[in-house]
Amino acid sequence: MSGLTAIKACKEENLDVVCYEKSGEFGGLWRYHENSDDRFPSIMKSTMSNTSKEMSAFSDFPPPSEFPTYLHHSTVLKYLEMYAENFDLLGSITYYQEVVEIIPSEDYGTTGKWLVKVRNTRSDESREEIFDGLMVCNGHLGYHYTPTYPNLDLYTGKSLHSSRYKTNLGMEEQRVLIIGAGNSGVDIAAELANVSKKVYLSSRRGVWIYPRLFDKSKPMDVSLHRRYNVTVLPSSYMEKKLEKSLNKKMDHKKFGIKPYHPVTSQTPTVNDEIQYKLLTGAVTAKKDVKEFSQNGVLFDGEEEITPIDVVIFATGFYIKFPFLTDDILRVGKNNKVLLYKNMFPPQLKHHTLAVIGLVQPNGSVFPVAELQSRCFVAVMTNKCRLPSTEKMLASVRATEGFRARNYVQSPRHSIDTPWIPYMDDIAEMFGVKPNLAAMAVKDPKLFRICFFGPCLPYQYRLTGPHKWEGARDAILNYKNRLYEHLKNGREK
Repeated sequence: MSGLTAIKACKEENLDVVCYEKSGEFGGLWRYHENSDDRFPSIMKSTMSNTSKEMSAFSDFPPPSEFPTYLHHSTVLKYLEMYAENFDLLGSITYYQEVVEIIPSEDYGTTGKWLVKVRNTRSDESREEIFDGLMVCNGHLGYHYTPTYPNLDLYTGKSLHSSRYKTNLGMEEQRVLIIGAGNSGVDIAAELANVSKKVYLSSRRGVWIYPRLFDKSKPMDVSLHRRYNVTVLPSSYMEKKLEKSLNKKMDHKKFGIKPYHPVTSQTPTVNDEIQYKLLTGAVTAKKDVKEFSQNGVLFDGEEEITPIDVVIFATGFYIKFPFLTDDILRVGKNNKVLLYKNMFPPQLKHHTLAVIGLVQPNGSVFPVAELQSRCFVAVMTNKCRLPSTEKMLASVRATEGFRARNYVQSPRHSIDTPWIPYMDDIAEMFGVKPNLAAMAVKDPKLFRICFFGPCLPYQYRLTGPHKWEGARDAILNYKNRLYEHLKNGREK
């Protein structure tokens, strides 16, 4: 997905652009494969989007009204295909090309150019290319992480990482343990509860569960992600209000999954079924695994071994850039990556390299990656100037301080970011942040939706470079597209 937004941003500025894709198809995680490995990861067969279609849209390409509010992965891929075809992006993709190494060119000191070594995965032939600028769009869900546990080597049952899980076939009548209560872990637990003999969901810290359908039948993100909520209302008030809303749907303490950390301190885990599976006993919530045995596990606080046939590690991923050396981009302990605005390595002499999509917002990553791509192109075309290295390093320290104060300190949350503030921050850098003060005077109808309504991505095409004339109409009429697919005549 990030590769498409990178191509689009370059084409808007008439830059020559090439996108190297290791596989033979575009779409990344959203292109389902029956089998996944670290080279070509993909989602499970039943995956649905966790963010609604309007909040996940690209800023100048509203999804069709006939698309459902939340999209099956095949429909997400269809949207990406429509986007790529509409803006003529596919011709810039070169397939079966693996980037092996990126190093500064011989004249980097004066030009900022990069030498890219590429290998054709079918012919095994290698070549080198020189580029003025690079956007790294390889994502952060490609290298699965499996933690170590005492006596794990003694366990004789089946085990796999959640990234390898595709369907519940073969899991019938099995006693399954899922370790990790993020989105993948909870989705798998709810799905396996339909066929497995017993499902255990183990979590070190507990988890807050967000429903897709929120207050007054609004999608969760449409209800929560509003400028008024994040700029006017105190964060402590919003935190308590959100916790109350989630507990109204499911009493987290009563269901045995309530975390000690605040509700906003972790990436949202979105699921609509797990409470029913817990209520019926098909899924049982457990604490962390203390140790393994030959045929099962011992959970924290328990004295007896629980027999387990299959263990699924929904334990996250390593962030890796195997084609970059540490002096260009270093991934530290617990997946820490120190980037200015989550994009630019601040120590580089020339800021002609950026990472796109290496961020985990509490909203959709699609409009975030698009803004990042547009920002980088603005830097490359001298329409956006970055501050000094010292100021960038100070900003990085401030960002990491914010994360330390506001998020759970673990590898899973090392790139967590608040959605609206981050998008506004990037947008302001190159002049596309909406001017709400002027809007309130000149277009109060639009202002009311932009400020009190959901923060729709089209807001970032209202002004500035490459603004879109259809942005205002897309904002004013979002509800028609959001709910059109539900109409069957009975609503009249």
